[in-house]
Amino acid sequence: MTTTNRTYTTRRSGILEAIAEKLKKIDGTGEFLTNIYDNVSPRLLFWDEVTDFPAIHLNAGQETRQYQGGGYKDRFLQVTLRCYVNEENAQNALSALLEDVETVLEDESKLTYTNRKGVEESTHMITIVSIDTDEGVLEPLGVAEMQIEVRY
Repeated sequence: MTTTNRTYTTRRSGILEAIAEKLKKIDGTGEFLTNIYDNVSPRLLFWDEVTDFPAIHLNAGQETRQYQGGGYKDRFLQVTLRCYVNEENAQNALSALLEDVETVLEDESKLTYTNRKGVEESTHMITIVSIDTDEGVLEPLGVAEMQIEVRY
């Protein structure tokens, strides 16, 4: 059996797991406004599947390549972070949770993750592309989506 050395393969699952692990730092202490109680998942869940609040679920989206000289490729992974709360003032809770998420992403922009072969690698940059909320329509439930781009 021949093995192929894959220098430029997707790192989707490793990156999602590393982001989820870093978001678990949101524990309501220090600079954090929310306690997420380790309720972070590297896979998307929908409302009927969410039972514990607050919660953050991630979903990998489109991935693109930018080809540089010398055979080098930049990779860009779009990730959706869906944040769920269930509180009397859901919009305030969402705002606090989104601030905490942004703090973690800014602090961990050069994120270390493990590829499929168990080798540690790092992202180059994590950029927040957009943030959207339900604007209180679902009170006392609240949902927000943050779109990020991970360059690796």
